[in-house]
Amino acid sequence: MTRAALSLAVEPLTAEAFAPFGEVIEAGAAARHWTINGGNTERFHDLAHLDPGSGGRVIASIFRGAPRALPFTVSMMERHPQGSQAFMPLFNGGTSRRYLVVVAPRGPAPTTEQLRCFLAQAHQGVNYAPGVWHHPLLALHETSDFLVLDREGPGDNCDEVRIDPAAVIGADGNDALISE
Repeated sequence: MTRAALSLAVEPLTAEAFAPFGEVIEAGAAARHWTINGGNTERFHDLAHLDPGSGGRVIASIFRGAPRALPFTVSMMERHPQGSQAFMPLFNGGTSRRYLVVVAPRGPAPTTEQLRCFLAQAHQGVNYAPGVWHHPLLALHETSDFLVLDREGPGDNCDEVRIDPAAVIGADGNDALISE
């Protein structure tokens, strides 16, 4: 029997709040950085621990996500137990877009109460640590491209579970935070 969906609050994405799930990838003041290329470029160095796991290798892909309409029901989650997975939004035609990140701690299948939802700004990426539960790509407002760095290698590296009761994003006043 499916239970009634619960409302999922949206939080701003910060390095501190996201730390239990992985890293926020952004060129901010807290990142180790220095000037290179004759003073023309600022290098923001080593922003995420990319972990391909035993026998794996890091691969680069582009995911193109269609926008999700709000309110949005979170009824499933996935995890990659053998390696990390990093998402960095790309600029599309001179613009980039905000997106949502829904996560839950590593471990057994998450409960609805364990879900957390973050609003990522256009300049922020995320790196999910191995085994962290997360919802697939949640682009907002427009189709959006993301550079994805993840694992290729032997063995199963994607588990999916149903969430019951489901969680709903944007059903309780979160729209002000999420709207453009």
